[in-house]
Amino acid sequence: MAELSAKRKQLVLLICCMSLFIVGTDVTIVNVALPSIQRGFHASVSDLQWTIDAYSLVLACLLLFSGSLADRFGRKRIFQVGLVFFSVGSLLCSVAPGLGWLVAFRALQAVGGSMLNPVALSIIFATFSDRKERARAMGVWGSVFGLSLALGPVLGGVLVSGIGWRAIFWINVPVGIAAIVLTRVFVPESKALRPRHLDPVGQLLVIVALASLTYGIIEGPRRGWHSPLILGLFVLSALTFIVLARVELRRDEPLIDPRFFRSVPFSGASLIALTAFASLGGFLFLNTLYLQDVRHYSALDSGLLLVPMAAMLFLFARVSGHLVGTRGPRLPLVLSGPPLILGAVLLARLTPTTSILYLVVTYVIFGVGCGLVNAPISTTAMSGMPLDQAGVAGAVASTSRQVGSSLGVAVTGSIVALGTGATFVGASHAAWYVLAGCGAAVLVLGYVSTGEWARTTATRNGERLEQRTNEMAR
Repeated sequence: MAELSAKRKQLVLLICCMSLFIVGTDVTIVNVALPSIQRGFHASVSDLQWTIDAYSLVLACLLLFSGSLADRFGRKRIFQVGLVFFSVGSLLCSVAPGLGWLVAFRALQAVGGSMLNPVALSIIFATFSDRKERARAMGVWGSVFGLSLALGPVLGGVLVSGIGWRAIFWINVPVGIAAIVLTRVFVPESKALRPRHLDPVGQLLVIVALASLTYGIIEGPRRGWHSPLILGLFVLSALTFIVLARVELRRDEPLIDPRFFRSVPFSGASLIALTAFASLGGFLFLNTLYLQDVRHYSALDSGLLLVPMAAMLFLFARVSGHLVGTRGPRLPLVLSGPPLILGAVLLARLTPTTSILYLVVTYVIFGVGCGLVNAPISTTAMSGMPLDQAGVAGAVASTSRQVGSSLGVAVTGSIVALGTGATFVGASHAAWYVLAGCGAAVLVLGYVSTGEWARTTATRNGERLEQRTNEMAR
């Protein structure tokens, strides 16, 4: 790819950030609308879980596959396809005649979403070859993501309160169309020098394993944990994960290389991403229902109450990035655990009349933990990895984030649904303690996966992976 002018590079960065903004805003804007969707479709808690998890689950399943498509067929081309799918999916969500249709259209949105952020990152890396320029571009990228999360609750509250829940999907359409046009005109095409082979068998096994696990968790309370269907789904998921590991070990270029997990930092980062984003996904799901269904706040008021949490996430994401660059990933990972634990424990004491000050303080604490944890995850995952494997390692970490978000909503929603005869607040206490456990896992894993012994396993594994790559190239 020919060297671009400084102005053209900044324009490419802006276009990529447009996709990040609509995907990031979608994370929080839909949560604010959940109670309105529930009333509009007379939906149950498990139905609402699917509104969120249909998106997160499909996104998690397709992130790696979409990255492979972009490397092989062109990043610009796949990025544009993703924008089309996301925009059309958003438009269809806004006119969904029933909850089943909304869930299906959310899944279509996620197909497009899987082609946006990971591919946009690849475009940025290809555009900014200088390390300092690339670092500044990644700083802008992180800031836009934090800004989108912060604006999502307020924007969602304004749209839901003023127009209705369907309006939250409209905002994606004009932004998506503008990004499609600008991408076609200004973003240069790029491909990997040696694109990875596609792995349809591995992709199918990932979908079956994750979908059966999530479906079992969400539908367990309604159908019964001992029902043949639910037990069969859990057995199917476990067996599929085993088959996936065996199949992928035999492939030269697997979708997910089980050998990566011999590195303690990589395994730790994947589990940290899983637990940290389970905590965030569960927080957004439970808290939105509490504010609107229990406290009877409007969508706008609920969105405004979430701003302190989103603002701390934005602020401490920047602090975390600085700490990773100057001190390494251990400090921000270890520091992120206590706020996640404390925030969840404090929220487990909620009552229908808890003071606003108490809520805001807990949101601030929780937001600090969420802000600190994200930046070091990718750094830890790629620790010791050969350069040509770093992108795949980062994509696995991104997949773990989405799986965690999906499971966080599934598990907390199922715990609340199990509270037969209990109020929402009473039933949610156990769910908050589960999220506190996720915070504890972040603290322990952050410490264990960044020590000297862990770095040694990463170095050894990286050398083995590089040796294997060289042997395959001969």
